[in-house]
Amino acid sequence: LPEELRMSKPNNFDSQTTFCVLCGRTDDCPEKYGEKRTFMEYSLTVHYYCLLMSSGIWQRGEEDEGVDGFLITDIKKEVNRAAKLKCNICKKKGASIGCVAPKCKRSYHFPCGIKRECIFQFMEDFRSYCWEHKPVQTFMEKESRGASQCTICLDLVEHLPAYTILKSPCCKNAWFHRECLQYQALSAGIFFFRCTVCNNKDKFQKEMLRMGIYIPERDASWELEENAYQDLLQCYQHCDIRRCLCKKGRDYNEPDSKWEIKRCQCCGSRGTHLACSSLKSWEQNWECIECRSIFAKSGKYSRKKKRSLATSEKTDGTTCLMEEPSPKTPRQSSGSQRSFLLQSPKIMYQNNLSPCSHLEFPSSNRVTMSLSPPMLNRNWSLRQKHLREQRKEVCNILKELKVQVNTKTTRLNINAEDIWNSALKGFRQRNFSPTNTIEINFTNCKNRSKTDTSAASKHHFFQLLMLHLQNSSLFEGSSAKNLSLDCQAVKENLYFEAGKMIAVSLVHGGPSPGFFSKTLFDCLVYGPENVKPALEDVADVDVAQTIKMIKYANSLSSLQSTIHDCYEFLAAAGCLRPITALCDKNMLVNDILIHHVIKRIISPLESFRQGLKTLGVLEKMQMHPDAFSSVLCHKPERLSAETICDLFTIHASSDVKEVKGADFWMGYLQDVESGESVVTFEDILLFVTGSSSIPSIGFDPEPTVKFLHIRYPIGNRLLNCLELPVTNTYQQFKNKLELTIRNTLRVERE
Repeated sequence: LPEELRMSKPNNFDSQTTFCVLCGRTDDCPEKYGEKRTFMEYSLTVHYYCLLMSSGIWQRGEEDEGVDGFLITDIKKEVNRAAKLKCNICKKKGASIGCVAPKCKRSYHFPCGIKRECIFQFMEDFRSYCWEHKPVQTFMEKESRGASQCTICLDLVEHLPAYTILKSPCCKNAWFHRECLQYQALSAGIFFFRCTVCNNKDKFQKEMLRMGIYIPERDASWELEENAYQDLLQCYQHCDIRRCLCKKGRDYNEPDSKWEIKRCQCCGSRGTHLACSSLKSWEQNWECIECRSIFAKSGKYSRKKKRSLATSEKTDGTTCLMEEPSPKTPRQSSGSQRSFLLQSPKIMYQNNLSPCSHLEFPSSNRVTMSLSPPMLNRNWSLRQKHLREQRKEVCNILKELKVQVNTKTTRLNINAEDIWNSALKGFRQRNFSPTNTIEINFTNCKNRSKTDTSAASKHHFFQLLMLHLQNSSLFEGSSAKNLSLDCQAVKENLYFEAGKMIAVSLVHGGPSPGFFSKTLFDCLVYGPENVKPALEDVADVDVAQTIKMIKYANSLSSLQSTIHDCYEFLAAAGCLRPITALCDKNMLVNDILIHHVIKRIISPLESFRQGLKTLGVLEKMQMHPDAFSSVLCHKPERLSAETICDLFTIHASSDVKEVKGADFWMGYLQDVESGESVVTFEDILLFVTGSSSIPSIGFDPEPTVKFLHIRYPIGNRLLNCLELPVTNTYQQFKNKLELTIRNTLRVERE
């Protein structure tokens, strides 16, 4: 462009010219130079990238002022400034872009810089680096110097540290052509531009911006196309029942009435009016005859169980095990804390002996029958009582789900030292089915098997598995955990397997996780779109610190300064928004929380939800959220004398010595609670059942206590029965019980 035109005033611009006033070129190539815009009212034509990268101009206006916030007077001043600078590449004047490296005085036009392989960073201060000072990607000597396929264009790309070639920062063997990446970024926009191999977004975008890829701050091109997904919005609306009862025809659909059409929950391509299938509400599940026949062939409906609830029986004769909640069992009052040992133990007497009314403790220095816990805060006590009631409800629900489990066994060979990989291998084997009875075969490191088919072995396996999951890379957080983003785990479908393992553990008598955060639980039950995360859900220290700085900014200037400092993070998260007042920080904080806690892990969350659908667990969670929250978000209740006393049923006869033994048993529980015994409640439970905690589904069979004329106590784990010797004194009873339990558990641990 002639120098005199560059120096002329805006009103002297030739409105017919198509020359860019900054680079002097007529090229119209949006992928290389940005959109070429002509503003007739200003007699101005300019490339968007030329304007962005010019060193002496800033956006001082609003978005609708001038040219995207660049004021006309500022553009004029920049043209005049550049007219004095000669391009170090083409040797012509008008070089508006300068290298930001210290002591470097090179200036150039934007197209010339592209040709000379300069780097332009479209972020923060829009820095430019000449060919000598430009940033480069590190290339390890041990990395292969061969070639691989560019995952965008599918052509070969050489593994070379060249300007035209870029490697992924998150995937070791992922290489791309620069031109392919730029086209991909322009199409995907900031919300969908990510690594095509591992789907990483934050790390990938940060590196690409550093290496000069322009990522527009807009939605993806396919999202901007009008009615692009119109066909997907069409829902199947037709009643396929053989005898449709609707007088207005099979296509008639009246929402919130008995003539509303319900689609098959499995395929979605068949439908029925609620009345035509005797469905009482839209929430009830319904499968079409084709899907039901598939399930029948796979064995899902092969074993039908009678249900006490009449509504569980469908008119077509099939039994639905997942559709209606079980009737709740009456809740018994726990009675007063002072007298619970007299009232709450389940003591079964023969010969109509009155329950415990005449029993007395042996003479000793112990306090008689007073097992009252320390005075606790009333609210805490009520909360614990509420949790106990909810756990009883979960127990009944899980027992209802367990009727799906048949007698066919599947044996899993488990290495306790490599619990995750051996469990994963077992769950993925061809003959594994969640409805089969699971047997555990623990193997040692010498490949010699030590088989234990008891419930104790199975519970120990699930206990190790839940502990591993809690500390695995699939979850993040301290005690209350959310899902993390592990790209490798997403590729290997490990989130689905984790959800499946938790569901199987709950139904098969294993422990509950107890480490879900409220946010994670709510996302599973109510859907992520209905959940508002909190700052406590952010496990990343740096992200949490950034959010705190924004949240607690006390002035508009400090808020804007903080946003400027974390611009890259906000841009990568898609959370950039105009900040004009201090109160805008609240919406910004909310955007960041939703992105980091929910949107970032939406793919792992969906896989995890699919896994939890195993055996109908997720469906029951959604039907009984308060009950399941008590076992998924809270650790098991600490064992107490009252808990153990309620758990065990005492079988006693009219024999005076055996009645006295029951007296000794309850007195011993008092000693354990008060710390006067070397044995803990967990030791007692482990000795009898093989489990140190009470499973969410309870024990099967229920634990019992028997008093026999034997020398030492016996823990019968097959029957969950504690067989206790009849002794003359309490001290003999205590010594024998403690000696047996301690030695047995010590041998097992060794």
